[in-house]
Amino acid sequence: MKFYIIIPAHNEADCIEKTLQSLVSQTLLPKKVLVVNDHSTDETSKIVEKFSAEFPFIELFNNISSSQHLPGSKIINAFYKGFQQVDENYDAICKYDADLIFPKNYLERLAEEFQQDKNLGMVGGFCYIYKEGDWRLESLTNKDHIRGALKAYRKECFKAIDGLKPSMGWDTVDELLCLYHGWTIKTLPDLKVKHLRPTGNTYNKAAKFKQGEAFYKLGYGFPITFIASLKLAMRKKQPQLLKDYLQGYWKAKQKKLPSLVTPEEGKWIRKYRWKKMREKFL
Repeated sequence: MKFYIIIPAHNEADCIEKTLQSLVSQTLLPKKVLVVNDHSTDETSKIVEKFSAEFPFIELFNNISSSQHLPGSKIINAFYKGFQQVDENYDAICKYDADLIFPKNYLERLAEEFQQDKNLGMVGGFCYIYKEGDWRLESLTNKDHIRGALKAYRKECFKAIDGLKPSMGWDTVDELLCLYHGWTIKTLPDLKVKHLRPTGNTYNKAAKFKQGEAFYKLGYGFPITFIASLKLAMRKKQPQLLKDYLQGYWKAKQKKLPSLVTPEEGKWIRKYRWKKMREKFL
């Protein structure tokens, strides 16, 4: 399979060399790796240029955007700046973070899964963070969810869901729309990816309200938002986040921010979420 990988990168000089080294060491090499240097002020571009001089399938694209680091829109806008530079001669498109170390067989395993199941729309491994002397699962989400750091989409699925949404919640709505359109999703526990920085550690203070805003844009409604907010706050071991998430939800509702889904999709999503919650308690 032909894998195209797009990596948005903002001040990633401390990590991106390890990420690129893990990609050029794959048992199945990607056909293209495009790093979008998104307004970096460090040595990110020089490190990428060093790799592109040695490996023709690695390219650098310099993008000028805001230096403010908020989840969602910035990273997806950077992704699309890169996506506009590539052709459509791919079988799978990947949005990867610039602070990951992939096992050598990562892309080969993804290809095997895609080839074995023609209905598989998305597939990925698990993120591990270094904590207390060991690499531990970064368990912020359910184990059937592919982390936003390492998304891989079959081309047809990517088109069916109309790509990625430039908003917080993009890495949830993509999976919900994948299922809505009849595709399947698979996570691979044996593929352990080292995440060099914990999720969200570079976000600014305004980011804490974005999660609640995302729940609103996903069409969850307040009851599901409350349950999802409580669950996430507990997983992060920061109970005060519940208030922030709910505040973000109500602010979005008052402003009548545009939804990421259609009314029909929103209805299906709420029904699906309630179904999944009931399954956990039965």
